[in-house]
Amino acid sequence: MRQTGRQSRRPERRTPPTAAELAKVHERTLADAAARELALPETGGPAAPGRLEPRPEIGDSWARLRRLGLDPDTGAAAVLLGPAELEQRRRSSGLDNVVPVLRETLLGPVGQAPLILAIADAEGHVLWQEGERGLRRSADRIGFVTGARWIEESVGTNGIGVALRAQRPMHVHSAEHYLRSHHTWTCVAAPVHDPATGRLVGAINLSGPAHNVRPYLLQLTATAARLAETELRAHRLEALNQLRTLAAPLLARVGGPALVVDAAGWTAASAGLPPPSRLRVPSEGWAPAAVHWVPGLGDCVLEPLADGWLVRPVRPAADGGPDGPGTVSAERAEGARLRLDLRRPDRPELSVRGAADSWSHPVSPRHAELLLLLATTREGSTAAQLARALFGDAGRTVTVRAELSRLRRYLGGLLAHRPYRFADSVLVTVEGPEDPLDLLPASTAPAVRRLRTELVAGLVRLPGAGVPGPPDAARSVPPPRTASSAPGPVPGPPPRTAGERGAGGQPPASRAASWASVGPQSRSASAETSA
Repeated sequence: MRQTGRQSRRPERRTPPTAAELAKVHERTLADAAARELALPETGGPAAPGRLEPRPEIGDSWARLRRLGLDPDTGAAAVLLGPAELEQRRRSSGLDNVVPVLRETLLGPVGQAPLILAIADAEGHVLWQEGERGLRRSADRIGFVTGARWIEESVGTNGIGVALRAQRPMHVHSAEHYLRSHHTWTCVAAPVHDPATGRLVGAINLSGPAHNVRPYLLQLTATAARLAETELRAHRLEALNQLRTLAAPLLARVGGPALVVDAAGWTAASAGLPPPSRLRVPSEGWAPAAVHWVPGLGDCVLEPLADGWLVRPVRPAADGGPDGPGTVSAERAEGARLRLDLRRPDRPELSVRGAADSWSHPVSPRHAELLLLLATTREGSTAAQLARALFGDAGRTVTVRAELSRLRRYLGGLLAHRPYRFADSVLVTVEGPEDPLDLLPASTAPAVRRLRTELVAGLVRLPGAGVPGPPDAARSVPPPRTASSAPGPVPGPPPRTAGERGAGGQPPASRAASWASVGPQSRSASAETSA
């Protein structure tokens, strides 16, 4: 009997692809990319319903490595750390204190299972590696050894490289590796951040045979990374207590308000003023015996003390106003220059230079996303528009307002609201990475992903890029060149600034003429961040 009415949908695939299926996806994707470069018909043809494609993060990695010209058969030449540099990196990473607990957590539960535990620093150097002996001999043959730098640019798509780049737990299985020599392996990795500064300090990785993959390894590795951060936090609190013991008698002899903070800005002790939980330390650090403007305190004299600083306000920050003490007032915002530096994927940085003071410090990934959206939509956005641009959900306004409230604690008069935007007098520059695909690579925000695509295509440029100025002025991001590209001017209209086209359904920002006033005369990074 023929079925009538609405036909049922084919159920979505719930089982993960096999190694053989991933291998087919790998070969088809690389062949299609090569065909596009040579202007030949693609081997796979148009995407058919149900056609298996690489995961977005894996596909993005493959596309980036193709642009870099990495050979999937050979990779890049391996460079190993010498014994002295290896030992120095182990100590400076701070991870040497957590190796015993990681070894017990990750290798203990799996017993004699064929697994390798590797701990890498933030630059991808493998600092420690141990596990089943036979498997380690197999790892030696692909260069997965202590001292090797396991980043995508050298060894293709892999667990450590992808986790460090995306800054979240990741797994790379079988033919999801870019190099064919790695297709018999599966890797899971999770990043580790310093709880004191939020800085990325390394990654924890478990690797084993692709045919012996276990579904719980990703959760186990992510849990181990959180455990490592807990151990790092415990060591920081112990050091802070030691500094507090040293600071108490010193503060008793200081005339006037003062406080003692550690190297990361966390308060150990204070006298004569309400102690903030943490001061924001500039990215380039503080210079001793100099007056610095400190958000939350105003102008202060700073003196080095053991593993921290003695901070003495000499001109208290003005109280009152919606922004609170120590933030940038509306008067100070007049003519201020704000620079969002996104050149380093793992360390976004914000610099503010005004008439009376300047400061710079790293920002969190979420704040970097918000600042980028505000910089590219100068006419302003509502909380709902920002929520849609960040999460694809206009209803998540509570989260957006909470993050913007945190930003106002140190931006103050630089950040206006109703709608949310930078003050009209603020000169804004965004410095992006050389490869547009490296723009906040950990971000999955719809507006950021769309901005990357438009930058690669040369349709837009970042605010402050390509405006008239001296030779060192902020540069625009050029469109990628392919094998079929010919020298000469590119036909068609010039690329717009990202602010001209809006983001995620937000209202369009000011036109190119307005951006000419927004793009300041660029200076060196040291000049931007000097106190």
